[in-house]
Amino acid sequence: MPSPWFEILRVASFFIGAYVVVGTLLSAIKTFVVPRSMNVWLTRMVFRFWFGLFQFRLRHATTYEQRDRMMALFAPIALLSLPLVWVMLNLVGFMFIDWALHPASLDEVFRLSGSSLLTLGFVLPATTPLMISAFIEASIGLVLVALLISYLPTMYSAFSQRELVVSMLEARADVPPSPVTLITRVYLNDSRGLAALQDLWETWEIWFAQIAETHTSLGALTFFRSPRPNISWVTAAGAILDAAALVESTIDKPWDVRARLCIRAGFTSLRHLADFFRMPYDPDPKPTDPISITRAEYDEVYDQLKAAGLPVIADREQAWRDYAGWRVNYDVTLLALAELTMAPYAPWVSDRNVSRRRQTGLFDLFKNGASRQEAKHETATVPR
Repeated sequence: MPSPWFEILRVASFFIGAYVVVGTLLSAIKTFVVPRSMNVWLTRMVFRFWFGLFQFRLRHATTYEQRDRMMALFAPIALLSLPLVWVMLNLVGFMFIDWALHPASLDEVFRLSGSSLLTLGFVLPATTPLMISAFIEASIGLVLVALLISYLPTMYSAFSQRELVVSMLEARADVPPSPVTLITRVYLNDSRGLAALQDLWETWEIWFAQIAETHTSLGALTFFRSPRPNISWVTAAGAILDAAALVESTIDKPWDVRARLCIRAGFTSLRHLADFFRMPYDPDPKPTDPISITRAEYDEVYDQLKAAGLPVIADREQAWRDYAGWRVNYDVTLLALAELTMAPYAPWVSDRNVSRRRQTGLFDLFKNGASRQEAKHETATVPR
């Protein structure tokens, strides 16, 4: 007759296996099915593991192009490894359950669990409880495969929609995207002048809303890189936000509600992503809080706009304060996401370097949610 301790061990084995199986299944559901932002522990650990490996490989890359080629593989590899991790955890979990239902050797429970999970059927369960366990395990295996098959087309559809708008920006803002180029090119080449930007603000307001939804419910999308190495959705977002902020602060014209709504949609979207990756930021920054753009950098842009013939505001000091008052809403999150995604060079986005900001490493940012937002510059006083 089995000892009481052996029976206790069987009960413990069953609950350990059930915990692993249920936890793994919930992880898959939260990652693939639940249509909201959920930072799942198991998914995060898988991406963190691959992030560490890629970070190690990046030490041997000497150019940005080499780093970009390496990081282009990061998100797809990490994403496709998730189902393998879930399958292995379910395999182990049902090994515990099968042993609890019918104690046998490790080899026997391994073959039974693998045969059931992969629906191979080369091992016949010896008892009715084992048969029920095998049916449940086979169903879970099929569900995981179905989730992956349905998940990938959804992700690539969202990726395609994101990149279409980003690619269209090149004709207006060049590569890397420049807010000054965007504003002057539209002003000088469109008969409607700056009024032509209103359609652009509406397009990007919708784009920001889509980013907030897709890149938090499908977190891996954040790390999917653009088809071309010198283009990034983060730098494109920064160029649009800076262009709208410059138009509303520096150009002498009536204020445009569409530009302001675009800015609000933009910094709201970036904050949703910062929340998802647990990046610290001030949700209600003061207009006098520091930003990463220096007054000298702003004056250079002011002179460029003036030289291009745009009607700039005569009071340069007030224009600077107004611009900084807009920038403070998205400065921290924009630069943190640029570092997290290893965005290519772009002015006022990914060109903020160690001499201006205390930076954490790329892996540390993903691991701890630490941001690098401690610049000490002049400030603004415009209401948000």
